[in-house]
Amino acid sequence: MLIAILIFASLLLIAWLVLLSRVTQEDWMQAAYAKLFDSREAIKKLHGKNKKSTRKPVGYFGAIHSFVNKLMSDKKAKEIRKHEKNIAELQKANMKSISAFIMPGYVLQREIVAIGKGEVHKLILTKCFEMYGKKYATCKTKKLLAQLLSYPLIGIAGTLMLGVIILSVSTSVGMVIVGVGTILVMVLIYAMYDELNDMVKKRRKAISKQFPNVVSKLALLVTSGMIMERAWKETAYSQETELYKEMQKTSEELENLVSPESAYSNFINRCNTKESAKLASAIMQNLSKGNAEIGKLLKDMAREAWQERRHTAKRDAEKANSKLMIPTMLLFLAILVMLMVPIAMNFSGI
Repeated sequence: MLIAILIFASLLLIAWLVLLSRVTQEDWMQAAYAKLFDSREAIKKLHGKNKKSTRKPVGYFGAIHSFVNKLMSDKKAKEIRKHEKNIAELQKANMKSISAFIMPGYVLQREIVAIGKGEVHKLILTKCFEMYGKKYATCKTKKLLAQLLSYPLIGIAGTLMLGVIILSVSTSVGMVIVGVGTILVMVLIYAMYDELNDMVKKRRKAISKQFPNVVSKLALLVTSGMIMERAWKETAYSQETELYKEMQKTSEELENLVSPESAYSNFINRCNTKESAKLASAIMQNLSKGNAEIGKLLKDMAREAWQERRHTAKRDAEKANSKLMIPTMLLFLAILVMLMVPIAMNFSGI
């Protein structure tokens, strides 16, 4: 048993090392491109947090806010400088900031077509297209798939070798480490994929939540006489949340002379919600009919969207109530125990 586990762990480690030795310049460039994108996105988020933190309350609380903000801004500035340094190094073809642990995953994608172009790749690519857009979807897909392929090899190999060392001392503890450690590695690997699913679901939910405000504003601007393209742009740049950012991309495409059909079709694919598909389809169907008919359609759509928003809020409230039932019962039992124990102790003392 001990020898079999050791052999299996050694085979996994050897496989990982062989794949690492087959890493090419193309693989490093793919990893560098993904790292470059991640660093730029991190800088954008940090700058966004800095902008939000400047909106401070006045008076006593404003002074406290300024002090805390000063401490946090210094930390954010250090992180920004770190990411900027990584970007500068990558632009000079310095790959020190790229982890070698994921590189065997790039090799597997390149050399095995069933992995690099298979169903799992397509599924991840679809989700990455929603999250990061067409330009960066491929590099983010390759990075995540490389992590899902490479980390199990090195993770399970390390866990099994640690288990073998402890097995020589304590059989029970060693078997627990081998079993639980292997399961934990696989759970952590799945959590990386599941995190992408959660991000996509949260994004779709946020887009659906923002839709009533968007369509109401579009209806107001169009019925007041503004042409559809101008109304779309005015609405798009009024906020910086998920749906508005996707509208900004569509507005930029229209300004760059992309056909309205292609621009609105791209908008549907990026958002991937029934509300956005309904809005863009209505606009495409009424491009040649003027503002009169599209204005009425947008008004009806806005009314339906607000009704659906109210129904969704009611359903969410009902779900919250059902989820609170168990904690409420546990709290009730805890209070009951706190009351009954002293009473029982008093009776027993008598």
